[in-house]
Amino acid sequence: MIFLVDASVYVFRAYYSLPPEMVDRDGEQTHAVFGFARFLCDLMERAQPALMAVAFDQSLSSCFRNRIYPPYKANREPAPPGLALQLERCFEFCALAGVAAVRSCDYEADDLIGSLVARMRVEGVRATLITRDKDFAQLVREGDVLWDYAGRDPLSYGEVERRFGVAPERFADYLALTGDAVDNIPGVPGIGPKTASVLMREFAGLDELYDGIDRVEGLKLRGASSVRARLLAHREAAYLARRLTAIACDVPLDLPREALRRRAPDLGALAGFFDRQGFGALLRRQVERLAQSYAPETGI
Repeated sequence: MIFLVDASVYVFRAYYSLPPEMVDRDGEQTHAVFGFARFLCDLMERAQPALMAVAFDQSLSSCFRNRIYPPYKANREPAPPGLALQLERCFEFCALAGVAAVRSCDYEADDLIGSLVARMRVEGVRATLITRDKDFAQLVREGDVLWDYAGRDPLSYGEVERRFGVAPERFADYLALTGDAVDNIPGVPGIGPKTASVLMREFAGLDELYDGIDRVEGLKLRGASSVRARLLAHREAAYLARRLTAIACDVPLDLPREALRRRAPDLGALAGFFDRQGFGALLRRQVERLAQSYAPETGI
């Protein structure tokens, strides 16, 4: 099993939940770094993963989806002042803690994780996806786990469909129909989650839906004929949306398999890092426990 972490979710959670008065010796905020480090150490202590990687979003405006659709995520507020520096320090912390960290200007964390999932699946390795983002449901297959750490219980393949009402394999198509307001993806006007769920239970995806569009009027849907009309009128928008909602699983990653094996924390470097951030004994004791529990023959 490989553990793959969607970093930004937990950095932002820490940024908005911890006191912003936490600062380093230069007066720069460090509360998001502290919260993220605590989260990552807690996860490693609890799960003891041998294989692990943390993916970061490097930019909200430069990925390939912005080239396809410039309004993509344009509705989001700019990152708070100082957060960029804290994200950089979170990235640095991963390396010092013995965990591979990846980022890209062209691809989002979703795509980096999806590509690692695809690569490891070929080798027979299943994945635990650590995120609060429902979009990751599309990556789950038998043996994988979707886990909002410190939130909901882990979801297996079958539990994903019970939670969201749609099978993982059809999740990107489902989002293409409903749209995604968080990412500023419009989808098909008038097609909500309930209607999209019915359609994705009846059809295997967008291609099958449009190939069998005349069957829509016979489904148990309120206003089935108008649903068919909307789908036909917004076919191009639906296919555009799917290009945005589908996680890319073919990102070329310069990351050898051995780099995914967890390493022992660098206690000396971490001591200096914690000094610069103004962190006290809590995190120091935690990384010391991680170092003591590390077994080099297994990677944990």
